[in-house]
Amino acid sequence: MIVRTQMKSRIAKIFAGGMALMMLGQVSGIGAPKWADLDRPEHDYWNRPLNDKFTQLKDQLEAGKLPLNYRSEKTFLVSLLKALDIPASSQVMAFSTTSLQLRLINVRNPRAIYFNEDIYIGYIPGGRIEVVALHPELGGIFYIFDIPRGRKTVRVERSTRCMNCHADEDTGNVPGLLAKSVISGPNGGSLRAFRIGKSGHGIPYSERFGGWHVTGDGSLTNHHGNLTGRYSNGELLTFPAEPGRKFVWSKYATRTSDILAHLVFEHQIGFVNRVLEAGYRTRSYLREDSGKLTAEHKKALAEQADRLVRYILFADEPTLPADGLRGDDAFKKDFIAAGKAQGEFAALRAFDLRTRMFNLRCSYMIGSSVFTGLPDEMKRRIFARMRKALSTDAPDPAFGYLPEDEKCAILEILVKALPGIGAN
Repeated sequence: MIVRTQMKSRIAKIFAGGMALMMLGQVSGIGAPKWADLDRPEHDYWNRPLNDKFTQLKDQLEAGKLPLNYRSEKTFLVSLLKALDIPASSQVMAFSTTSLQLRLINVRNPRAIYFNEDIYIGYIPGGRIEVVALHPELGGIFYIFDIPRGRKTVRVERSTRCMNCHADEDTGNVPGLLAKSVISGPNGGSLRAFRIGKSGHGIPYSERFGGWHVTGDGSLTNHHGNLTGRYSNGELLTFPAEPGRKFVWSKYATRTSDILAHLVFEHQIGFVNRVLEAGYRTRSYLREDSGKLTAEHKKALAEQADRLVRYILFADEPTLPADGLRGDDAFKKDFIAAGKAQGEFAALRAFDLRTRMFNLRCSYMIGSSVFTGLPDEMKRRIFARMRKALSTDAPDPAFGYLPEDEKCAILEILVKALPGIGAN
């Protein structure tokens, strides 16, 4: 992906297509909010020492000290996922042209993405491995490297491209995660785009999954997944793109692109982008005001906290269809197992899948490193807003969809797991 001006970037978003994580690049900065300048001292995105979970393992990877299987592309991928503690069952697959390697992506060779809370891996048969690692404060740190042939040494490159897609209005003008939904044409480019500028679980299902393969049981079928298209006499016609019909499943880590994995993937994207935006704003305002916030900045941060709390508590989640959905058993098992390291937060991973994603409507991502990396100034506002939202003594109408017993259960978990949330 070449570096473009911001105007070209916006045009490219419509036509380059895909609803997938793309690689990082360099932002032009034209029209970007002052607080989002990545070179400002309070951010220093390009020069700060990195402590994200992938960077911590990068030296071992390059030194050949990770227990990886170099026999084939697939065995290397599977062993890499295991080393990074990313479940293969998280696989979601895009066939619209996205990422630095767009020439390789189509319905005959889709791109797979694997993820946990902290790391996202992109894999295309015949291509390079892409990595998005989440730094607790800086956000997405983007890497790419060749799949080694034999015992050839791995050399990991931090990408300096494509920031014009990953740090603009779609991500809150911070280095975040990007998801798109399009109708993909015969060569992978986009013919129509949906949900422009939106991310997260609040997007109507009818606007999702364009350019993606979707597998799994359930009645959630009103979406744009598994479709390609072409124009005929000015009319857009769509055609089925059945998963596995034009590509070979055996090239990938598993045989699914499960609907539930897609929903969790989208929830995490929306969470990460909102949290990172709140963190960047807070650090910029504190520096600009020498630690003593102006009334205007206090108001802006309060609005940011309110927006975040609404997202954390699933205020705008659309209701699942009447029959709900099942979700892939392997993904559910792996997802719940990953919560063992989260302590009290693990209870927030229990699925509902009848009317909504989770049994308790409070994001498990509140226990992630991205959330815990927020400045205390923002955390205090979030905690205060959450106490109000979850109050049963003086119910907040904005959160009236949460019954009293659910509020109590959520608050009990948070008080035990989050130091400071119980303080007045």
